Amino acid sequence: MPPIIVIAGPTASGKSKLALEMAAALGGAVVNADSMQVYRELRVLTARPGPAEEERAPHRLYGVMPAWERCSAARWREMALAALAGEEARPAILCGGTGFYIEALLHGLSDMPDTAPGIEAAARARREALGAEGFHREVAARDPELARRVPPGDRQRLLRAWAVFEATGRPLSEWQAGPRPAPLRAWTILLDPPRERLRARIEARFRAMLAAGALEEADRLRGLDPDLPAMKALGLPELHAHLAGEIALEEAEKRAVFATRRFAKRQRTWFRNRFRADAVFRQDRPPDLLAAAMRALPVRFRPGG
Repeated sequence: MPPIIVIAGPTASGKSKLALEMAAALGGAVVNADSMQVYRELRVLTARPGPAEEERAPHRLYGVMPAWERCSAARWREMALAALAGEEARPAILCGGTGFYIEALLHGLSDMPDTAPGIEAAARARREALGAEGFHREVAARDPELARRVPPGDRQRLLRAWAVFEATGRPLSEWQAGPRPAPLRAWTILLDPPRERLRARIEARFRAMLAAGALEEADRLRGLDPDLPAMKALGLPELHAHLAGEIALEEAEKRAVFATRRFAKRQRTWFRNRFRADAVFRQDRPPDLLAAAMRALPVRFRPGG
């Protein structure tokens, strides 16, 4: 297993840029830990690294799955372990904002049961019938511990909890508390820029995405099952609403920016409460961020260390 550096933080915090710079400086590879950047058809809307970035350093697990397939923490973890094994002694810079994926890789997953597609479809139908709040209450009756941690808006985790209980008769939180593999050793960095600056960067980035072809990218994904994980990419539902003639493009942009800011707020809360960072950078990308991050690294990660 290669030396692992984790760069985490909310969306638009500058993770990809720092990861690329560190990979170039260390002769390492960047490994994706973003649940949406795994999908091939979502390069623009997920701000995936482009050809120029990929030429500067190897990038792994970006755009490796079609949008009509379903990724999960367990599936991503298997891919990530395989990618890390292929790097041997070269440092691997794990980069992403999906905290659960990072946690799954570093600390492992308990032995979770599979659920049949029929049960998953029943879970979706039940949520549609009850609404988000009613479905959350039903999950809470079955798994109060998980419901305390997961808000009504976290659709995927609540659907999973409902389906697991239906399939096994045991709460998902009990399965999650089961034995896990030994944790992986990593050096962890958290980027946590000021709130107002992050909000401004989210707005500017979405405008840049529109200029780079986000609307055309969204158009190519019309007709796929709206319950697919890829269809929940930030900005995609709003652009689909515009393409369907339901709202103007300006309104779609406004709603997408609002949804992204709300998502970033949840990410910041998660990382502050559950992510153990060895180094935290709260400035808004000072010119010496790379130098500061490199100075913070233990000797074992440095060339010749």
